[in-house]
Order: sequence, then structure tokens, then C-alpha cells
Amino acid sequence: MKTPTPLSRRTFLNTLGASAITLPALTDVLGRPITTAGNQDRKLGIALVGLGSYSKNQLAPALQQTKHCRLAGIVTGTPAKAEEWMQKYNIPKANVYEYKTFDRIADNKDIDVIYVVLPNSMHAEFVIRAAQAGKHVICEKPMAITEKDCQSMIDACKKANKQLAIGYRLHYEPFTKEVMRLGQEKVFGQVKFIESSDAFRIGDPTQWRMKKSMAGGGPLMDVGIYAVQGARYVTGEEPVSVTAQFSPKTEPQKFKDVEETLFWQFRFPSGAVSNSTTSYTAGVERLYASCEKGWFELSPAFGYGPLKGRTSKGPIEQPVVNHQAMHMDGVCKDLLDGKTLPGHITGEEGKRDVRLLQAIYRAAETGKTISL
Repeated sequence: MKTPTPLSRRTFLNTLGASAITLPALTDVLGRPITTAGNQDRKLGIALVGLGSYSKNQLAPALQQTKHCRLAGIVTGTPAKAEEWMQKYNIPKANVYEYKTFDRIADNKDIDVIYVVLPNSMHAEFVIRAAQAGKHVICEKPMAITEKDCQSMIDACKKANKQLAIGYRLHYEPFTKEVMRLGQEKVFGQVKFIESSDAFRIGDPTQWRMKKSMAGGGPLMDVGIYAVQGARYVTGEEPVSVTAQFSPKTEPQKFKDVEETLFWQFRFPSGAVSNSTTSYTAGVERLYASCEKGWFELSPAFGYGPLKGRTSKGPIEQPVVNHQAMHMDGVCKDLLDGKTLPGHITGEEGKRDVRLLQAIYRAAETGKTISL
């Protein structure tokens, strides 16, 4: 099965293999000539920047299962975390950096890829510094808080001749790839209506996700982006307009800096419409598409798995995989093979999402329909 690419949104499907273009001279990420046979045993070294819950509970364990990459280094501002990780994952002290010493990573040949796993407001700075250090970059989503920052990140990687991937793990996940196929190949006819929602009840009110200066917003910038992605990759289209509404705040003190709940509606060129919800006060995780000749859905649809799906003809049967391992392996396999990363996981895709997130906020703030 082929994975979709937004380089041609109407056929967001023909990628992973087709959109990965082999460069004229096959080289590894350090510019050294490689052969396919010699490439099979090589693993790229990944350094994680930021050792919060996602790095600790998802990325680091996933890197113990990957075929094409390995955990080679860490960047943290907490000495106790550094010691813990060095012991747990056998990371040499030479591969451990603080944020102040981060730029020295340029001299470390064990590290090929920097994975930025920091609060949203810090993504741009460290992606740019990673590129300037001569490393390929993976950046968690949302890519940044503003389109301007996104473009600066793209430009820095291009200038350094390094590739930038965004953490769209679901683009490599089998259930997600199947609903992309069902929608974009019109297996049940034209998609007419989509419900794409992701929400949960947040805990610690002092965490960075509750600070607009660090997160860029509330649940929309956290899990709402999954709902935005879901509507886009089911249709394979870019929305042409959006309307949106904030809900009244039921916990105004807790949510004094960011939205509590947000609803929005996309309209697509084909006439399909989507309705979405994101929230920090209640839970929902569903991607549903109603079509001319049937329907399909994932529920749960966006979490770390296992995902579960069904259609009007029966259950969706796909293998259960480690999302993070599949994502990092997919990115690093292309890098090892000297290929250009598929457009649906690059900085250009990340910038498209940030533009839509900002448009949703404008629509909710103004009460107007925003043309896209």
C-alpha cells in the first residue's frame, strides 16, 4: 500500500515509494558513497532534544525496536535525567549535551539526526540550530507557533542541505493508511461528511501546554492538529474555508491563558464538509467518514494505539505496530538510501497545518468564515 503525499493533495496517496526521489549520487547522510547492500546494516544515530514524557515513554522505547536508527545521544537541561538516561540506554557521556552546549553536536559523528521534542515555542530555535550543526532534523508537531517560524525552519534546512521531517507518525501507521486509501480512492464513493475530533481531560494546570506563550494555544495546538490532519488525509484535499467557535469556559481560572474547548468546520473543494472538536475537559478520539455508498471510521483514531476501525462492510483488519518506530524507521530508511523525504511528512506539510490552525483561531475569534 502506498502512503499519501500532499505534494498533490488530490492524490495524497501516491507516495512513500513513488514520491521518494533517488538522488543522482547515492550517498549516506555524511556524504559518503553507499551501496544498497552495505546500507542494510547501518543505523543512523538519533539525538533526542528534550526528555519529557513523549521522549521517555514513547520515543526512547521505540528506538529499541527500530531497524534503521538508534538512540545515540540526548540533550537535556537536567543533570539527573542525563545520568538516568546514560545508565538506562548506555549513552556515552560524549553524546550528552545541555541546551547551552547543544551546538557542539556538530562535531559528533555518532549523531546523524536531531529529534526536537520541546515545547512548541522552542521548535524553531532548535531546528535551525540543528540544521546549522549539519544534522538532519525531525521536529514534533505542531511544527511551530507561526507560519513565519515554519518558513525560517524550512529555509535553514535547505541552506544547510539537510532534510526536515515533522512527527507525523500516523502517516506510517497501517489503519491510518487504510482510511486514507478508502477516502481518496473513493472505495465507498465520494466522501460527503467527516467527523474528526480529538480531545482529553488535561491534568497539571501548571504545565507548559497551558501557557499560550509556550504552546501557541490550548488543545487545538496539542491534539486538535490530529483532527485537522484526519479531515485532510481522508479527503486528500485542502479545505477552502473554515468556521469555528470557542465554547464557554467552565473552568475559567484553569483556562485563563488558552481555550478550553473549540469546534470548527472545514469545507473542501469536492463539496465534502468536516466537523471537529478538540478540548482539554472531555475525551473523544474518532475519525468518521460518511460517503455516497457507505461509511468508515477509526475509533480510537489518533492515539498511540492500538487503533481500531470498521466500515459499513465490516471491520478494518490491519497489523498493530509501534507508531514511533515505524515513523522513525521510515524517515531514516529514506535518508540512508539517499532519497528526498516524501512531501507529506516534511516542513511544507507542517507549515500547511500551522496555517490552518491559525485560521481556525481567527474564525473563532471573529465569528467569520475564513477563506483559505
